[in-house]
Amino acid sequence: MTTKQRAYLKSLAMNITPIYQIGKAGITPELTEGVSEAIAKRELVKISVLKNCFDDPKELAQTLSERTKSQVVQVIGRKIVLYKESEDRIITLPK
Repeated sequence: MTTKQRAYLKSLAMNITPIYQIGKAGITPELTEGVSEAIAKRELVKISVLKNCFDDPKELAQTLSERTKSQVVQVIGRKIVLYKESEDRIITLPK
């Protein structure tokens, strides 16, 4: 992913709300499956890490991206943005 593409995805992510929350249980198989399904439909997903989760958001983002075969767009504070291109290509990335 180029810097230009990452910047474009960051700008899109600013306007979406988190659809998943990671709490004190951390990353569960159910959460991973749900995020994977959401990424397949939306391509771009924002996840919120709650204050009662004591894991590092950057490590959580890396783990989730590996398990869902997606890319980490950004981690800002306690928000994680993941992207994975789908076959339908909902989002057209700049070159």
